[in-house]
Amino acid sequence: MSTDSPVAPHRPGTELPPLEGRPPLWLGGTSLTARSVAAVARTAGPTDLHLDRAALARVERAARLGADLSTRRAVYGRTTGVGANRDETAVAADGAGHGLRLLRSHAGGAGDRLDAELVRAALLIRLNQLLAGRSGVSPALVRALADAVAADALPVVHRLGAIGTGDLAPLAQIALALAGEGAWDTVPPGHRAVPVDAGDALAFVSSNAVTLAEAALAAGTLDVVLASSHAVAALSYLALDGSPEAYADPVHRARPHPGQVRCAQRMRHLLGMERTPPKGRRIQDPFGLRAFPQVNGPAIDALDMLHGVLDVEINAGAENPMIAVAEDDAYHHAHFHTAYVAGALDHVRACVHGVAELSAARLGDLVEPEQTGLRAFLADGPPGSSGVMILEYMSHDALAALRQAALPVTLGSAVVSRGLEDHASFSTQAARATAEVATAYTRVLACELVAAVRALRLRRRAGGPAADAPMPIEEALARAEEVLDPRTEDRPLTDDVDVAVDLVRDPTWAQV
Repeated sequence: MSTDSPVAPHRPGTELPPLEGRPPLWLGGTSLTARSVAAVARTAGPTDLHLDRAALARVERAARLGADLSTRRAVYGRTTGVGANRDETAVAADGAGHGLRLLRSHAGGAGDRLDAELVRAALLIRLNQLLAGRSGVSPALVRALADAVAADALPVVHRLGAIGTGDLAPLAQIALALAGEGAWDTVPPGHRAVPVDAGDALAFVSSNAVTLAEAALAAGTLDVVLASSHAVAALSYLALDGSPEAYADPVHRARPHPGQVRCAQRMRHLLGMERTPPKGRRIQDPFGLRAFPQVNGPAIDALDMLHGVLDVEINAGAENPMIAVAEDDAYHHAHFHTAYVAGALDHVRACVHGVAELSAARLGDLVEPEQTGLRAFLADGPPGSSGVMILEYMSHDALAALRQAALPVTLGSAVVSRGLEDHASFSTQAARATAEVATAYTRVLACELVAAVRALRLRRRAGGPAADAPMPIEEALARAEEVLDPRTEDRPLTDDVDVAVDLVRDPTWAQV
């Protein structure tokens, strides 16, 4: 894709190679999902991008209507200032100047630079939203953004500058790069600056695309890690001689919350419980095993709800004002407010915290001789050997970080812009915290996985009972044993946990 604007100077960056690598990508502003965003964003390189013709026509019609409406009535951000400057109306005669000033003033992002995955996801989401055709942004700006997405060209974007009412600073930095004034990490081949007028500036930054991008990436990680949690819990079940009754189908049909039912069904599959297995060592297991479906289920349901919210937002024409072609009008509204996103993210983090606590509890069971029949801390050496004792400290360190990140952001608010904008969702901060929770939970599960695999190795060496029939979980165990160090003497476990982290984050590991 290309634009017809004059060549603009840009700051030094890396020119991209010719198109190759990634599969084709179709966008039309209506059907992009958070899972697709995460998949595309985590694969670097140019792609063969196709934009729906009907979507491009919508963009063109909305741009014409926005320009026309600006000659007939006051339109926020186009014929007026923004925020508390909404009553400043002497801007229409200086459209291009007003648009650039707005971008320059709002491009005050600070803090760390966003990583490539997050910028890539944000560009993709913003392009898809613009294709919904309700922003009134110029087709030239949409084409320039599409060129960047197709070439995998990434502007320099900083983290700070949003509170859940529009990613103003990050998106202004992206828009300035497209306009020829911002910096790029990788520059689109043949990049040409795009003229930006009063109708483009606010329309482009009136979005939460960066927040949605971080939320989509965090949700994608949790998709994998929550799936892996079933395999890790199943391995601990084997090491602890768990009781099958807690996962039985009649139990969960009696209180059929969807996530709980799915979790119990998955555990039955992994552990070969299509037929009733033998009784466990105890009449009732500790909560880490017994309550796993009841605690993991809410996390599954919360993550499903988050995906539903993100899928709506990623395809939304949420710009304020909304240029409504069918109604031949512009509507001023509050779609910039992302209470749905913030609430869904808070809910996910709270639920994942509960599941992580169960993982730490199972790790405590795995180092307890009364639960495993093995030596304390799964030690295998002279008396006083510490075995995997340090894993509990590592797990609870990560759990403490997770607990802090799980605190709700929706309890806070802000009053800005001279009191006019008097509420904020802080979905931006919720997305960041959710990414932190996903990372911390992965580490907690990895500690449990290292201990469970060691316990099963020690049981096998001691001639422990074998399963009556092969179970699907044995495939995951075999993969874990291939990569985890088999030595059981006292030694540093840093590398073991890092390897386990990679397993837990591998989407193929738990698919047995």
